[in-house]
Amino acid sequence: MRVTNVRNAPYLFSMHATTLSDRAVIRLTGADVRGFLQGLVTSDVAGQLPVWTGLLTPQGKALFDFLVWADGDDLLLDVEAAQVDALVRRLSLYRLRRPITIGRDERLAVHWALSGEQGVPDPRLPALGHRWIAPPTLPATGWPAHRLALGVTEGATELGSDRTLWLETNARELNGVSFTKGCYVGQENTARMHHRSKVNRRLLVERATDAPVDARAWYPELGVAVMHRRVEGLAEGALPDWIAGSERDEGTEAKPE
Repeated sequence: MRVTNVRNAPYLFSMHATTLSDRAVIRLTGADVRGFLQGLVTSDVAGQLPVWTGLLTPQGKALFDFLVWADGDDLLLDVEAAQVDALVRRLSLYRLRRPITIGRDERLAVHWALSGEQGVPDPRLPALGHRWIAPPTLPATGWPAHRLALGVTEGATELGSDRTLWLETNARELNGVSFTKGCYVGQENTARMHHRSKVNRRLLVERATDAPVDARAWYPELGVAVMHRRVEGLAEGALPDWIAGSERDEGTEAKPE
């Protein structure tokens, strides 16, 4: 670790039983790694970090989602452990001949706590709790249940790989896209959907005691499933408050004087 000022590096904190064992850390090292990633992902990584972001297809569909952290001049990607190799390969395709090293950092792990002074609030939604990166400790418990209870989806199983348009993952409401940064892969379709306010489908977490036929993911131990639903005709209360509130705000702004 090159960062030595702990107060400026929230991922250096640690405590027991906080490691998210289904997450891993990828390190990007080399010349202008921020500039390299800035031209690829949906969020602005040139400013304050961490941010949640996506790497998309040219058509604007989600391939990978992850959080980006700073470690001096390096970047750390907080990513689903099962997707590490695939993401490293994908980023390496874009690297071309840039003097950049991309690989898993086995010394580090992703940590989570519902409350406390460790880390920083999750950039997607403060109610998700605090997050940081540090050497691994004991595994955390309760993260999937807490995340899904808030209606937040993540990872290849829930988001799908090349199956879901980025704004359909609720990325706009979860601070996972910038509409003011420069170009990135999949920007054209994503920006068009935003400016036309045309998000016809959304990923939603619903109660499900039995496995729904069209579920993206089903968690029988939690009694919930992730569904890809058309927005039109949804029952009242089907949207989480953090989506419904955002839509009300947009509707208010759209009203003529």
